[in-house]
Parts: sequence; C-alpha cells; structure tokens
Amino acid sequence: MYIGIDLGGTNIAAAIVDGGGRIQKRCNIPTNADGGAQAIAEGLADVCRTLLKNEGAIASIGIGVPGAVNSLTGDVIFTPNLPLSGVNISRDLQGEFGCPVYLGNDANCAALGESVSGGAKGAKDVVFITLGTGVGGGVIIGGHLHSGVNDAAGELGHMVISSGGRLCGCGRRGCWERYASASGIILTAKGFMGAHRDSLLWELCGGVVKNLDGRMVFDAFRAGDGAAALTLKRYVEHLAVGVVNLINIFEPELFCVGGGISSSWDCFAEPLQAAVDGERFMRFSADSPQTRIVKATLGNDAGIIGAAMLGVY
Repeated sequence: MYIGIDLGGTNIAAAIVDGGGRIQKRCNIPTNADGGAQAIAEGLADVCRTLLKNEGAIASIGIGVPGAVNSLTGDVIFTPNLPLSGVNISRDLQGEFGCPVYLGNDANCAALGESVSGGAKGAKDVVFITLGTGVGGGVIIGGHLHSGVNDAAGELGHMVISSGGRLCGCGRRGCWERYASASGIILTAKGFMGAHRDSLLWELCGGVVKNLDGRMVFDAFRAGDGAAALTLKRYVEHLAVGVVNLINIFEPELFCVGGGISSSWDCFAEPLQAAVDGERFMRFSADSPQTRIVKATLGNDAGIIGAAMLGVY
C-alpha cells in the first residue's frame, strides 16, 4: 500500500492506494496556505496520520506539488501559489513514518495516474495534457514517467505555437497554454463577441465581458450560437497545433486529454481528431499504427493515484 497526496492551493487531498492504482481510503483537509510553510507541512503529516490510523505499514508516500521540485533531495524549488519555495517537505515525513517520500510535479503525477489506472491504462508510451486555467502535462515513456534532468519535464503548455503571440505568465509570448486553456478560450471568445453583438455569450455573461468564463462558451456552442461556434473552431485549431507537435515528437500509443475543459469533450473531440489526422507526420502511412486521442477518466483522483505510484514507477 502507498499514500498519494495531491497538494493544492486550497485543499490537501490524499488517499491510501493499492499497487493496482485503486484508492482504498481517503482524506481531505484545507491546505491552510495562509499559515505558511510550517502549517502546510503539518497538514501533510496530519493526512498521513489520519489515513494510517488502524492501518498497517505502507511502502512509500508520494506528493504531487504544483510547481518545480527536486525529487532526489525532497526540496520544493518553486511553487507560484504556495509559500514552499526552497522548503524541504520530505525529511520530517520520512522521519515520522519511516518510509521513503517522493515528490513530483502535480501534472506529471496526473499523467502517471491516468497511465496506471485511467484512460491511458495499459499503454507504455503516453502523452497526457490537462486543459484548465493553464495547460499542464506529462510524458510516460516505456511505462515510466519522464521527469527530465531537473524534474521539470512535461511543461507542455509552454511550447510556443505563435511566435510573438499572446504574453504568457512565464514571460514568453505565444505559449500553447495562452490559446488552449480556459483563459485562452475566453480571450478568443472576447474577440468574436465584439463583432457579434447579438451573441448569446453577451446574455450569459450579463453584458459584462469580464464575467465570461469557459463554461459559457461551451453552453452557447451547444445552443447553436455563431460567435461560440467561431470560438470553438479557432480553439480546436490552436489545440491541434500543439497536439500534432507532441505526437510528431513522441509518437505515443495514446494522447490523453484531461482537465476541466475535457468535461466538454463532446464539443471538440471529433474536430480535434480530424484536425490531427490531417496534419500529423505519419498521415501518409495508412498501414502504420497511429496515436489514439482519448479522454482522461480519473478526474481529480489522477493526481492522487499518480503521486502514490511515484515510488513504483
């Protein structure tokens, strides 16, 4: 048995997970980020104590962190939304619970979780992306998480698809996440709304553009709204550029799509597949195996399961 922890800005979600990636027991508590690094560290210990009450020994603890980590030392290198940069969050847990503690980036952990027991189960080579406020991701090669020389591999959202394009939070321009994320959809939709004053999008946001969110765009699209249809067409074009690039680089068995936007899979799955089929490098080889694009299935559990499996894979 293993403990997997998904350390979020609001909540610490944890579980005991068996060797097959199945959750056996859960625990969720507030992160208490306002209390600083010490409060967060105590929260991590608390969820482990709660989970292990009346339980036997565990093999390891894994923690998915929203930022960059050093998996060898247990140090958090940088977390933009938590006060943990430069803090070692493994040492005390190892001492108290007497087992190895592994750190991983949260998106990488989600990729591992989906490959172990989710939408990519059974595939040895997988590219996983999570489409949410930003675009995260992870790469599985030969059944193992590819973390890179500095544990920072998998920042797929920061691949530039439009040189000199939209300014990204990382400081570069034209990053994929500025187009393929929920915030990217909103930016695209706002552009089309200006030319379509009769769009349902205006009604859904109450006439206040800053209130527009990604869900409204998909709702309007399902209702047949023209501006929403143009937005989704442009969105799929942007999304497909990155997907094709990654398929051409890795040629994985599966390309797995998760995150909040994947809940609207019905709106973009078919046009995305068509766009990828028309652009991928191996489109000329009809007899060769082709990467399949699939939807992630684990939801928020992916990060927990993947974190638990850090000590296995």
